[in-house]
Amino acid sequence: MAAGESEKEEAELEALEEKDLKLEAEEEQEESEEAAGSAKKRVVPGIVYLGHIPPRFRPLHVRNLLSAYGEVGRVFFQPEGGFVRRKKKAAAASATGGKKRSKYSKDYTEGWVEFRDKRVAKRVAASLHNTPMGARRRSPFRYDLWNLKYLHRFTWSHLSEHLAFERQVRRQRLRAEVAQAKRETDFYLRSVERGKRFLAADGDATRPNGSWTFAQRPTEQELRARKAARPGGRERARLANAQDQARSNRGLLARIFGAPPPSESMGDPVVVKDS
Repeated sequence: MAAGESEKEEAELEALEEKDLKLEAEEEQEESEEAAGSAKKRVVPGIVYLGHIPPRFRPLHVRNLLSAYGEVGRVFFQPEGGFVRRKKKAAAASATGGKKRSKYSKDYTEGWVEFRDKRVAKRVAASLHNTPMGARRRSPFRYDLWNLKYLHRFTWSHLSEHLAFERQVRRQRLRAEVAQAKRETDFYLRSVERGKRFLAADGDATRPNGSWTFAQRPTEQELRARKAARPGGRERARLANAQDQARSNRGLLARIFGAPPPSESMGDPVVVKDS
């Protein structure tokens, strides 16, 4: 009996030891997962958007100013369009009068700054928004304010895709404008060739003031003459002239005797003969 009890106790002890080992292994695994998760959270980068970039503000400036709050990774500034740059260069040249070479600096419209830790990016965007860029009195950016916004769930690959899409749209627009200009040029050249052929067919192509042949609509007299030339047309023309004369006579008599003019819907005109 004593041997059986001892065996049972040993089996229970072994079971308890196995449970303890399992619990320790689970705890170690949870700790390792928590450590890995915390490490992953620490290395997740964050991107801050710059909505306003003052003139002569460069990526080196923003890196120097924002690196005091955390580790700064990649920085990208969107340059101005070609049309705006040409306008500024022309304005600078006109201001100097063309006597000397004008100084023109390339400016930017917007920018993106990547922080190694997204928590730092959130803190920077929340604390520096609408605050002066330059802390010193002699800083050229003292009167410019930060315009920062943290982009949630935005990665640098999204920015690369966005910029590539904008470049593709710009190329397609340029190709469409070139094709439209080519169509207009071809139409103009075809019109010029058509005009040259027309002048050559009319006579001398070197005389732009040459005679132009065109057809004019026949006048009322010509139409009456054509009708009179047809068979039976003279009688109809004589009858039409008699009717016109009768109408004029009736109107004249009405004006003389003060009688109302007879309507034209009456019967055949009466020819008044002088007695």
